[in-house]
Amino acid sequence: MQQIASSAQLRASVLRWALFTVPLCIGLGFLSARAAGSVATNAWFETLDKPDIYPPAVAFPIVWSALYALMGFALALIASARGARGREIAMVLFVVQLAVNLSWSPVLFSMHRITWALWIIFVLIVLVILTIAFAWRVRRTAAALLLPYLAWICFASVLNLQLLELNPGADGGDGSGSTVRVQL
Repeated sequence: MQQIASSAQLRASVLRWALFTVPLCIGLGFLSARAAGSVATNAWFETLDKPDIYPPAVAFPIVWSALYALMGFALALIASARGARGREIAMVLFVVQLAVNLSWSPVLFSMHRITWALWIIFVLIVLVILTIAFAWRVRRTAAALLLPYLAWICFASVLNLQLLELNPGADGGDGSGSTVRVQL
């Protein structure tokens, strides 16, 4: 005899959500970076003077992959907290901050707008703080998983500001003088 599933059985588990949200966050981050050309071979970015605290290029894909995985798991924790007060707001804030996050790479690496990228990252910091505050009300572990992300984007804002200070003429530059591309 078959029984109708209980509401507890129908509720998605953290693991089920994570199987969706972790690859989603990592994949969206990868697509944004790839589409924007934020790779070590970005000709415009290569010509910029970098601050002394600028990490090696290999650090960025490693750190961002880990951060997107943590973000995806934090979202899974929030999404699986059915019935939790503030869950919807926390999820909406998460999606908004992720969209702002994904806009940063194209603005900097494709559009070459260092100042715009700096403003985006400042907005992102505020949105992540709000996301953490609302996630804390739903699942404290989710909020804690977002703290390394907040720390990294604060560090990235310092890098962004120093890039602007070291390269004032490159803000909005097309980079056309730095490379010649031939398509066969």
